[in-house]
Amino acid sequence: MNHSTPESMSSFWMPFTNNRDFKAQPRMLVSAKGMYYQDTEGKDILDGAAGLWCVPCGHGQPKIVAAVSEMVGRLDYAPAFQMGHPAAFELAERLMDYTGRKFGQVFYTNSGSEAVDTALKIALAYHKARGEGSRTRLIGRERGYHGVGFGGLSVGGIGNNRKAFGPLLPGADHLPHTHNLLKNAFSRGEPDFGVELADELERLVALHDASTIAAVIVEPVSGSTGVLIPPKGYLKRLREICTKHGILLIFDEVITGFGRLATPFAADYFDVEPDMMTTAKGITNGTVPMGAVFSKAFIHDAFMDAPPGIELAHGYTYSGHPLACAASLATLEVFEEQGIVAHARTMQPYWEEAAHSLRGLPHVIDIRTIGIMAGIELAAIPGKPGARALAVFKKAFADGILVRVTGDIVALSPPLVLEKKHIDELFGRLAEVLRHLD
Repeated sequence: MNHSTPESMSSFWMPFTNNRDFKAQPRMLVSAKGMYYQDTEGKDILDGAAGLWCVPCGHGQPKIVAAVSEMVGRLDYAPAFQMGHPAAFELAERLMDYTGRKFGQVFYTNSGSEAVDTALKIALAYHKARGEGSRTRLIGRERGYHGVGFGGLSVGGIGNNRKAFGPLLPGADHLPHTHNLLKNAFSRGEPDFGVELADELERLVALHDASTIAAVIVEPVSGSTGVLIPPKGYLKRLREICTKHGILLIFDEVITGFGRLATPFAADYFDVEPDMMTTAKGITNGTVPMGAVFSKAFIHDAFMDAPPGIELAHGYTYSGHPLACAASLATLEVFEEQGIVAHARTMQPYWEEAAHSLRGLPHVIDIRTIGIMAGIELAAIPGKPGARALAVFKKAFADGILVRVTGDIVALSPPLVLEKKHIDELFGRLAEVLRHLD
């Protein structure tokens, strides 16, 4: 395998990338182990972003590598339509155990985007199966990210992701975002102000009527728009309003699931039970693409009352792929054997203090922390939104740390196997980048 920079990079149209800028000055990763990537020159790059929020157990976990290797030699593929393989059913039971049996079933997808579109389709079909086919409206939230399918884009609330693709799905509406720099800057955990923003759902119910609304979908913590943390009581209030009006509540836990908040899921952290939960990323430690929708039993059971036949006309060629199931089963074993979530909980106070130590550095206007997540918001360069954070990203990579940037926010979410020395290295180097930033 070639470990040098390719001579030509013109054929690969890269996702969510300034292709011209990257190909002029490429950043290539060729291997990874534990908390570090290595580049083409053999330099260590501390992974401050868990890849793309998706490697909670660290890179190159031997148990996961062995499980995938064994499965590819034994069962490289098996169809999931009218067929099955044991690992898919074993994993479903293990996942239900991991949720504390708060859900009844899991529907496999291949990504977070597919999990979101699947959950939205299940919500629509559920209401129709119950004789409430008028419930077709889907409600998301401003600044929410729910992947790149047409359903996820429709309920998502990031303008740059939506503007090139037309009107998207009809009937989608949005709650206001909860980010408030004036009242909640430099918060640790849930900010104090903004619970009343959940009552905007009552306004949408009054506008559209509950009989037309199928589901509300929110990220418990919005990751891709810069670690936006819900105000105290906000998610509980959303739950109350959805229950009151017969609206399904969906948590998008593609980022927050599998330990990111030092709990198994954000639903555990906030003590709020959604009706469905979308997951991906950490479910396989990023090794094999996989997503999943966790569903309350009452949703599944509504479909089982239908006449004999296929109950839900939906699925994917690679739903419950054998390699993904093997990777996920091994990931759950690593979580248990190494106490990943408990370790994250132990590291959380040190992480929080290190993140907030950046307060007062040039251009820093807010720092937000929860679990093993941090958002460092920078003042934008007038007329050049995002340019300052992009400069941080490039300089940080050159200095040996990988961070994630979105707009003018630096988002941090390293593997959960981090130690204090990694926290010191990450924030120490980031502080130096910020001190010398134009």
